[in-house]
Amino acid sequence: MSVAFVKEESAEAASETLLPDRPISPHPNLVTEAGLQALELQLQQAREAYAVANAVEDVNERRRQAGHPLRDLRYYAARVHTAQLMPVPSSTDKVAFGNTVTFSRDDGRVQTYRIVGEDEADPTKGSISFVSPVARLLIGKAVGDVVQSGNQEIEIIEIA
Repeated sequence: MSVAFVKEESAEAASETLLPDRPISPHPNLVTEAGLQALELQLQQAREAYAVANAVEDVNERRRQAGHPLRDLRYYAARVHTAQLMPVPSSTDKVAFGNTVTFSRDDGRVQTYRIVGEDEADPTKGSISFVSPVARLLIGKAVGDVVQSGNQEIEIIEIA
């Protein structure tokens, strides 16, 4: 086998493992208790995946397999380190981080979302990030308040 071929293979494998870091939000890393637990679990899973990848004997294959877990490991370590655990809202008078808000739109849709941290947000499962446009409009408002979202009005029906 040619030495040049080995170097080319190593360079190719190295370029595959030099993945850019996952972007980290410039916003404060506010989290709920469940959000913090999820981040810690994802960090542990990234550590385990990285350990499995590092056990591969072939150096080029090890580099290939370690790229994604290493990137995830850096991301989740940073997110756990910067996490700011927020207390459960003590009141439902005004919308706050951690509250579940039900609101109606002009078109008749009624939606309910819990306002959570960025990593925890999943609109398909009923949660939105506190930095999302809708959450920013709702935070600090009370039941009965109406806010403008684009061409629509949103009325807060319930805060839990």
